[in-house]
Amino acid sequence: MGINLKKGQRANVESSSFKVGLGWDVNASTGPEADLDVTAFLLDETGKLVSDEFLVFYNQLKSADGAVIHSGDNRSGEGDGDDETLSVNIGKLDPRVQQIVFVVTIHEGDANKQNFGQVRNSYIRIVDEKSNEEIMIYELDEDYSVETSIEFGRLYKRAGDWKFEAMGAGFAEGLDFFVNKYGSQIA
Repeated sequence: MGINLKKGQRANVESSSFKVGLGWDVNASTGPEADLDVTAFLLDETGKLVSDEFLVFYNQLKSADGAVIHSGDNRSGEGDGDDETLSVNIGKLDPRVQQIVFVVTIHEGDANKQNFGQVRNSYIRIVDEKSNEEIMIYELDEDYSVETSIEFGRLYKRAGDWKFEAMGAGFAEGLDFFVNKYGSQIA
């Protein structure tokens, strides 16, 4: 059993090859089926995207260095377990990458009047690629009744070691907000 993190907590990531799994369930009574999407922003030491090829999401499933690979878009969140995953191989990361921020957005959340208050059982977890054992998990336990996106967590490099921080920062914004925040040219 892995470490159960709370918002703001940090832990070392000892594995160099792991999966970042995200899961959620959408309340059936909240209108149209919600499509949640995970995006990874591979950032340099200034907190900006290394380049557009280091943005990993449903339309670009692999980073330029091949270190981060997206499992593909799950439009319903149905079923048990991880809804979308990202495989991360630290050894393949471009040396300019100093952190990876994981964001989940509700596709067209504003247009469909959807928010994370209508989503339950949300989590992000890190699973060792070789042993398939959960290293750590962060379960969202806030309401997020107006937020359409959440920065779930980030991996960051400090003194040569990789660490994970449980963020849980909610925003009433879409993917474009983060694309602009982290300096991408993709719109």
